[in-house]
Amino acid sequence: MKEKMDQLNIILFLCNWGPNAAFQTLQDTGAAIPSETKMIRIPCTGRISKSLLIKAFEMGADGVALVGCNPGGCMYGTGTVTARENTKDIRDILGLLGVGKERMRFVTFLPDESEELLGFIENFINEIRILGHSPIALPCLPETKNDMSDSIREIVTSHNIISCQDCGKCTSACPLALMGKDFSPRALAGSILYGDIDSDKVKNDIWTCLTCGLCFDRCPSAVDFPKFIRDIRCLVNKEQDSKEAHGGFFQSLMRTMTSPHLKIKHWDWLPEDIQIDQKGKVLFFGGCAPYFDIFFRKFLDINTSSILIDSLRLLNFFDIQPAVLFEERCCGHDLLWSGDKENFIELAKLNIKAINDLGIEEVITSCPECYRTLLHDYKEFGLETGFKVTHIYEFLEKEIDKGSVDFKKIDRRLTFQDSCRLSRFEDKSELPRTLINYLKPDGFTEMQFKGRSAICCGNCAWTGCDSFSKALQIQRLKQVHETKSDLLVTSCPKCQIHFKCAMEDPFLGKALKIDIMDLTSVIAKTIHW
Repeated sequence: MKEKMDQLNIILFLCNWGPNAAFQTLQDTGAAIPSETKMIRIPCTGRISKSLLIKAFEMGADGVALVGCNPGGCMYGTGTVTARENTKDIRDILGLLGVGKERMRFVTFLPDESEELLGFIENFINEIRILGHSPIALPCLPETKNDMSDSIREIVTSHNIISCQDCGKCTSACPLALMGKDFSPRALAGSILYGDIDSDKVKNDIWTCLTCGLCFDRCPSAVDFPKFIRDIRCLVNKEQDSKEAHGGFFQSLMRTMTSPHLKIKHWDWLPEDIQIDQKGKVLFFGGCAPYFDIFFRKFLDINTSSILIDSLRLLNFFDIQPAVLFEERCCGHDLLWSGDKENFIELAKLNIKAINDLGIEEVITSCPECYRTLLHDYKEFGLETGFKVTHIYEFLEKEIDKGSVDFKKIDRRLTFQDSCRLSRFEDKSELPRTLINYLKPDGFTEMQFKGRSAICCGNCAWTGCDSFSKALQIQRLKQVHETKSDLLVTSCPKCQIHFKCAMEDPFLGKALKIDIMDLTSVIAKTIHW
């Protein structure tokens, strides 16, 4: 991590219309504009996305202001409204990170309000000066390699790519290939094997793979193509366009969490009736749901944080009062699988230290990606954890199997979407079905492809979202409706996000709509003694 300079770094995103005219007046009249200010002239504040705002903080900004036009005065109609909404979301995320909402502002000025604009700049800088430098440290940058041939050979050898029989079973199983995308795991592996890492096709395909694991599941030579792609991404991620979804917002967010001095407020929103014990030996690790809910709240109205609350309620139901990490960071899954190994390791070290400092013996999580990362990936990269990792389904199956509990009737017809990490990567596709069999719904009908053969929800690690992954989501939702179910039960918060996004399709949206609930929540709402 790099340290910051002593001078404050204040970014002003200045609308090209009214605010820019006011700022131009300040320059023309020789006004004393504070040197800490970096002005970036933009067409409209509505064009500055949440990903650009969080990127500014990731790259060292101590304060950021969007300076736009008055309501009703936006030349593009909705710029002011969009800027206000983006500012609110970033302020809430900065609050969760413990950075301080006050570091993000949205203000409006008319062309003739130059003195007012100068007053705002001076006051804003004074407010940031009181807060001090942002605790977000500049992220690690991977070493740039001029010649990657040796590293490629090492990755090819470690994953035994040469054992590929060229049978094509991976391509025939690949969900994206079946959607018509010109993508073949076999062809990509062959191209890289023979040294082609620079062609546009190969560069694109490296970031196209969903890493869902269906190809690995079908491969007669047991070539672990998802991990091969993961390691290739880690090698080339700073040399190529990684095609990160949402402008790379979540990757930037996760890199900010590698800052050791953050005072994250991950659990400040927790309901008062949840019982925790910071001296206990069992810890519940929640994951990034609170950040997801803030980012997607306008368009998708998701509430994946309810999965965490229901998980904790279930632990309490079985007389477990777990500890939590009040400064919990992302597990690092998405950084690793989108090619940022260096910052993944930084996150892993911080998480391991925080957990071990509490004297934790067992970590329980409801997120399949957190489960896999904590259980396997930390150790794979040489980081010893010292604690047991349990998925909430494992815990529930053991406790419910003891007897003494029952379930309320559910007046819904259920179907189930497997998560790739739990069903294929961890070979636990029967575990959620064991739990579903305890429930009392009006009916439970499996989809056409289920268990280890289940189709991915269309995205992993916030990379490669395109029309083909969207078509995949739509096809999966059509399969949901073919079961005549009225409740889609999921096991991963991202499945909820991606399917709800697909339901916003302007042509098919109504036909795709269906209620979605995580299995943990279904159990929590129906279980009783």
